[in-house]
Amino acid sequence: MNVVRAQLAHRRYATVLVAALALAIGLLVAGPPPGAYAADNGRWSVYPADQAGRDGKKAAKGTAHRTYFRMKADPGRTVRDKVTVSNLAKEPVTFLLYAADAYNTPRDGGFAVREPTEKQRSVGVWTRLARSEVTVAAGGKATVPFTVAIPRTASPGDHPGAVVALDKRVARAQGTGVGIRQAVGARLYLQVNGERKPGLSVRDVRFDYAVPLLPGFGKDATITYTLVNSGNVQLEPRVDLKAKGLFGRTSFDSAGSRLPAELMPGQRVRITQKWAAPPPLDWGSLELTASDEGGELVESGSTAYRTVNWGVLVTSALVVLLVIVAVVVRRRRARSAARS
Repeated sequence: MNVVRAQLAHRRYATVLVAALALAIGLLVAGPPPGAYAADNGRWSVYPADQAGRDGKKAAKGTAHRTYFRMKADPGRTVRDKVTVSNLAKEPVTFLLYAADAYNTPRDGGFAVREPTEKQRSVGVWTRLARSEVTVAAGGKATVPFTVAIPRTASPGDHPGAVVALDKRVARAQGTGVGIRQAVGARLYLQVNGERKPGLSVRDVRFDYAVPLLPGFGKDATITYTLVNSGNVQLEPRVDLKAKGLFGRTSFDSAGSRLPAELMPGQRVRITQKWAAPPPLDWGSLELTASDEGGELVESGSTAYRTVNWGVLVTSALVVLLVIVAVVVRRRRARSAARS
């Protein structure tokens, strides 16, 4: 469930009212169990309507339910489909229906959609629902047709989005002036035909660690990096991290890390990964490799790291050296005194 925050005016408060649109977006899963195909929050669900057969009748019993909308068309064409909203509550609920562009949350790469008040650029603009508001009876369903009219000037590639059902009511958080609105959306993956140009880059790899005064008393380190989708194709990047320390020893190895959602075209995400209990006296190079699912794109980045406090280490070495010199000088004086 992705959370999107907006600000709403409230007549009784001078401050703004925060509206949290909790978007439960359907997951891409293979072979889901019966009833698991819909995106829901326990009170209502949103999912693609069952597709009719060639004769226009309802799809045959046992036909797999769609977990999301998957569309592919040329620029200038119009695609038609239907969305179903199911009310799981014990009272009627009125929903606002709208389509929205999707994006990756900057800090973790999760799937999120634009709010209805935000500017839409692709799916959110091209989609027209037959109804923008629908009241669904308790335990009932409502199916609404919609079209996606792709402009002739639409850029080729992947255009992710969602069809969203937003509860019209604003709930109150107890003891505060904060209002909460919830929404559930079914993902929509639109591919506009044309030249596909995948692109992936790794930027700004950093190692952060508060080096302790005494070795062994440090906290966990963090590794941060940015993944950028510079192409027009959705990617599912795999990230491998490896730290090579003293004498070529592997001090840290994390293979196969993935984002919680696809990395969408034009999006960038800043990822933070924890390195628990790094070696107390170590330094070397941290290497990162990112590759797409097919292995056709492979990008890398690196940065230096150290877990030792050079100032303390040098000071300690000088102290030890002074102690050794003092002992040597003392012994020599003692020998000279004994001879005389």
